[in-house]
Amino acid sequence: MAKEKEQQTIHNLMGKLEKIVDWFQSREDVDAEEGLKRVKEGAELIKTLKAKLKKVENEFEEIKKDLDVTGE
Repeated sequence: MAKEKEQQTIHNLMGKLEKIVDWFQSREDVDAEEGLKRVKEGAELIKTLKAKLKKVENEFEEIKKDLDVTGE
């Protein structure tokens, strides 16, 4: 499963998170167990997204530093 998480793109993960939000918004009454399952899934997606976004941010910072050094 860890390998599967690594291969997921930010775009795909956001799509999955949007589906969870849509599921909640499309219901008047939410089954507690099903709702909890989806909240847990959403929390995992958010954790994965935060880690991926931090990695991308760090890579951009490295590129920016490299450009500053070579641009002087």
